[in-house]
Amino acid sequence: MKKIAIFASGNGSNFEAIAQAVEQKQIQGEIAVLFCDQPKAYVLERAVKYGIPTFSFLPKDFSNKIAYETEIKRVMTEFDVELIVLAGYMRIVGQTLLEAYPQKIINLHPSLLPSFPGLHGIKDAFDYGVKYSGITIHYIDEGVDTGPIIAQAITEVTQEDTIESLEEKIHQLEHHWYPKVLAEIIQKGSHSYVKKSVN
Repeated sequence: MKKIAIFASGNGSNFEAIAQAVEQKQIQGEIAVLFCDQPKAYVLERAVKYGIPTFSFLPKDFSNKIAYETEIKRVMTEFDVELIVLAGYMRIVGQTLLEAYPQKIINLHPSLLPSFPGLHGIKDAFDYGVKYSGITIHYIDEGVDTGPIIAQAITEVTQEDTIESLEEKIHQLEHHWYPKVLAEIIQKGSHSYVKKSVN
């Protein structure tokens, strides 16, 4: 059974969706550890509820990013982690982890990449006036939301939508599709998974 680490920075609703899917055996894997870069984030409480080990420390506690990610890598090795899943992890992954886990770090972004990368994907798409938005599940590379796309799910943006209602639509897509796509990646093996749209 593949051992998964989840990285998160905040509330952890996507972590919860994945944890539920694992608990219900929809994902044939084990969440070995949760890493959080914010020691007071609510996601840590969610992990305790599922009995999942947690680690949390701040980048500023280290001399540089290499030292910070080297300590993360040590924790991942300790828990025999095979796949890293980013679920609201608000930091750019550096070379130390990229080299240790090539094409084994997966991210969820709240826009249809390559459009609207970065921290404010939902707001940027809404302000632009798009007719459709959605989510992108992709592998991480050295860029910002530039890695190979695995899957995308789309939602219509209507004239009645507000930024809040669009955020809710995006969250529903995330909670539904992220666990499903992760399950398929784990079942088939990462390198056999090809880009597709899901509806």
